[in-house]
Amino acid sequence: MSMIETINLTKRYDSFEALKSLNLKIDEGECFGFIGPNGAGKTTTIKILATLLRPSSGQAMINGLTVGYQNRQIRPIIGYVPDFMGAYEDMVVTEYLEFFAAAFNIHGAQRKRVVSDVLELTDLAYKHDAEVNSLSRGMQQRLSVARVLLHDPKVLLMDEPASGLDPRARIEIRELLKELRRMGKTILISSHILHELAELCSSVGIIERGELLFQGPVRDVLKRARMGRVYQVVVSDRTGDAARLLEKAPGVASVSIGAEESAGSANGHYADDRVIHVAMDDDSGESHLDIPNRLVNAGFRITHFAEESVNLETAFMRLTKGLVQ
Repeated sequence: MSMIETINLTKRYDSFEALKSLNLKIDEGECFGFIGPNGAGKTTTIKILATLLRPSSGQAMINGLTVGYQNRQIRPIIGYVPDFMGAYEDMVVTEYLEFFAAAFNIHGAQRKRVVSDVLELTDLAYKHDAEVNSLSRGMQQRLSVARVLLHDPKVLLMDEPASGLDPRARIEIRELLKELRRMGKTILISSHILHELAELCSSVGIIERGELLFQGPVRDVLKRARMGRVYQVVVSDRTGDAARLLEKAPGVASVSIGAEESAGSANGHYADDRVIHVAMDDDSGESHLDIPNRLVNAGFRITHFAEESVNLETAFMRLTKGLVQ
């Protein structure tokens, strides 16, 4: 069952189109990563789903309810976490959460129990009497998540929740999101920290200039971005001579020396000017094993040979053009 769905969702500001016929479908219990450069339309999409913006045309639905027409029924089942939280000055953590619990008609003993539960879940119980403004950025983000969990929503809409956090705070947010995923929440999360999305999310959507370029499982986006077989070779010496030899080998489409954008490469262990990148022509039918054989027969000693991996960051760079609106 689709928990979140958009059909030709479009948002215009005068003649400017922030979203262009966006079609998303996110299943119940899924953690969906929304990827795109600044200005791509991620925040606009999330604000429409959070019932904070009305679309110019098309539809957005949460659990079968239509945004803009059934907002009163939608709001109790969603939780919206913006990139920066707002807080009333001089409020302590418990007061802040009790205020929002009251807004959701949670009262008396139930309110105290719910506040205590979300503080434990977000690991903020020891800060229950601290002023909100005194909290670190990471703790404030966890408090923002605690706030939206008070009414136990089915859907979490999270706009760059790890933005501006230090490494430790990012890890804490990531572990919290994993726990929420285990609880069966449907999560839509936008982020620029792509390697963390790959670990958290079962599927992703890539958006650029308001248009959805790709949606599907992480493994599919990596496969789409692979662009043929590329191998990394490092020899003990005479790198340039080895590269020139491989340029003439059957089935080799191109050879280059230096840093490539792929993660998981040899570059972590070898200087860039020692890594040879060999792209194979998939239509040639030649085996990649001809590469090391040819080098060994010519007297080169190979210290590294592996196929280049493609991670989510590589896929994002290959599938987008870096255009902003």
